[in-house]
Order: sequence, then structure tokens, then C-alpha cells
Amino acid sequence: MKHVLTRVVKWGQELLAEVVPAGGLVVDLTAGNGQDTLVLFQMVGKTGQVVAFDIQTQALLATRDQMVTAGAKVRLQQQDIQPLRCEAGVDLLEMDHAEVARVVPAAPQGIIANLGYLPGGQRELITRPESTVSALEQSCSLLADGGRLAVVVYPGHPGGAEEGTAVTNFFTKLQDSSFQVLQMKVSNRPQAPFLFVAEKWM
Repeated sequence: MKHVLTRVVKWGQELLAEVVPAGGLVVDLTAGNGQDTLVLFQMVGKTGQVVAFDIQTQALLATRDQMVTAGAKVRLQQQDIQPLRCEAGVDLLEMDHAEVARVVPAAPQGIIANLGYLPGGQRELITRPESTVSALEQSCSLLADGGRLAVVVYPGHPGGAEEGTAVTNFFTKLQDSSFQVLQMKVSNRPQAPFLFVAEKWM
């Protein structure tokens, strides 16, 4: 599959696909309009489980429409939920991704996040460094051995540079005895999105 060199979102998806099995468990920390959620569903298939988070109803409804069109069994959940059951299908959660450890039912093989704001939504509603780093910490604890976490950072919008610094600090400090971390960055475009992928050692 040929991509433009700097399309870091696609590179993140492809690096997850290398380790996510059919029938597996995957998590989308930022459902948005459902693009990553759909790709995760295509990885695990109808026998797998996708858990996707977003705080905006608009985002979850757009994601639900994509999943239904793709033939997925969709469960739209509200905020006050207990830990999910391990069950094939797509669980869409209207809640902060900083709640990930409380509700994900088992160890996922892949976790993805596309930070920033909802395309086509309110640009002032953005992911924040504190909740993002909390979600990433929990995600690293949750990951199955050999699993990968892929995060795309957008430094070009208001608040994006601060979040980018926090995310970079987080990945830089991960223990090399437990994780290996790849960064992909467009070196001659400082405002361009960049990618981190962390793999948990087996």
C-alpha cells in the first residue's frame, strides 16, 4: 500500500496492524469521526472487540454510523458504566479517555489515539495534556505483551504544542526494559503532526 511519506496517521495504523490479531481486543482513545475505530474494527473483524472513547456525542454518533455501515455490532454506552464485558463488537463510550483502565475488560493488543480536536467540530474542544498523559500511562499498563500503542500529536493548533511536549516527555521516559519507542517526525516542518509508537516487551 503506497502512502505519502508524511502521512503519520496511516503509519501508526499499519504498525498496529502488524501485532493486532483477528478476534483481538483494541482501544481507540479518541473516536473522533470514526476513522481509526473503523480501521481497528477491520483488524479484529466481527469476532473481535473495539472499545472507543470520546466526550462528544457528535463524534460518537458519527463513529456509530461508520461502524453500522461496516457491519459491526455497536453498543453505545453512557458515562456511568461498570467494566465492560469481553464481547465481540464495538463499544462506544461517551466518557474521558482517562477512564480507560476502569472500563477496558482485558489486555488490548493495540491502542490508538489521534489527539487535538474533532475535525469539523468545535476547535476549542481539544484533548488536554493532563488527561492525555493519564490515559497513556493507563494504556501502557493495560497493553498485552507484544502490544502496541500509537499516538498522533498535532502541535499546530492552540494548546497542541503544550500537549506535544507532555506526550514527548511521557514516551521519552518509558522504561527501556519494558518498552521500545519509535518516533516519526517531519524534521523540516515543526508544525506537522508526529507519531509515537510504543511496543510492550514480551
